[in-house]
Amino acid sequence: MIHRMVSSAVVRRTEQWFVRQGAPTMIEGYGFRSHVLPRMLPALTFVAVGSFAWLVLQQSSGLSRGVLLGVIVAVMVAAWVLLSVFVRRLPEFSARTTVLVLVVYAAIPVITPLVQYVLEIRFRAPDGDPDPEPVWGALIWFVVVFGLAFVATMLATTYGLGSLLRAAIRHVIADLRNSVHLLGRALPPMLFVTLFLFFTGELWQAMNKLPWPRVSLVVLLFAAITVLAAAARLRDEIGRVEQDLRPEVLAVACKGTPLAHVEITEPLPPRKLNGRQNRNLLVMLAIRQLVQAAVIGLALFAFFVLLGLIVVTPEIAEQWIGEPAKLSWLGIPQAMLRNATLFAAFGSMYFSVTSMSDAEHRRQFFAPVLEKVERTLEVRAVYLDVRERAAA
Repeated sequence: MIHRMVSSAVVRRTEQWFVRQGAPTMIEGYGFRSHVLPRMLPALTFVAVGSFAWLVLQQSSGLSRGVLLGVIVAVMVAAWVLLSVFVRRLPEFSARTTVLVLVVYAAIPVITPLVQYVLEIRFRAPDGDPDPEPVWGALIWFVVVFGLAFVATMLATTYGLGSLLRAAIRHVIADLRNSVHLLGRALPPMLFVTLFLFFTGELWQAMNKLPWPRVSLVVLLFAAITVLAAAARLRDEIGRVEQDLRPEVLAVACKGTPLAHVEITEPLPPRKLNGRQNRNLLVMLAIRQLVQAAVIGLALFAFFVLLGLIVVTPEIAEQWIGEPAKLSWLGIPQAMLRNATLFAAFGSMYFSVTSMSDAEHRRQFFAPVLEKVERTLEVRAVYLDVRERAAA
């Protein structure tokens, strides 16, 4: 039982706390119109203003492109900030407002190329080459970009990806010494598999001719394998999370939250999670894992580049490749950078997958994150009880 009467303002501040923690789905009644779309509005406005900025850049002839671009960026950022303040004060959108926002957003990618056509502005693709179909090419390109932006923004907002990413980066910076320790543990067995492959002439020949877009696809393939392996493993981790809802445990969990002054005298019943909430917790765990894997990948990239600079002279590189090596703007052979990228991606995948079954890594990495998940569920139990009593 909770004996202290709590106002609806405290309930709302607790919901904002869930958003800052990257667990917005824990809000009761969480939905697209009531919570997701209002928080999407600043990002959608940013995309819409950017499309008109593109139009202005296409027809500008007086001001320099640099000055004009600076003004446009300032306007876009100002619109984002102002709308963010507005959204914080708006509890939810009405049905009419929701329809209006969606209709306006859907109309912009159609209106923009038509305005360009009326003004007889030849549409140019992002690479600067003229589009053979100025109107239809612009229309299709804008619709695709706006559609992708809407889906990406909706997913990021629904599961609090921005807050989770910021929290994961803060944890990685704080645990940098631990990450170096983990890298020291992972590097020797990985080098046993990859070190001699790094000095393979055939691989240097392939990397010298392989363009960076294809190298990026290989990196994305390794990242996809990491995500799939992490998702399977982390589902088991979420299943092990226990909800200890005794009063003393709940009091500790609520410290530092808007519910800190709520008196709890009896245990609360555990609350069942729906599919969206389970996915939110899965994303919370997966982002921390992937950010740490990215840090390890960057360290491995630096190691292989340093190793290549020490061992592989320009003469050796030319002998392996069979022709003078293509140099980057840093004067480093591109084959070396691509090789380092390839092995860094493979190494981070190898480490991420194998370390999830390592007991010591689980203790160092999963325990703090699981404690955060447990605290989120404990605060949610108090929040739901308070919310029900405030509504009564």
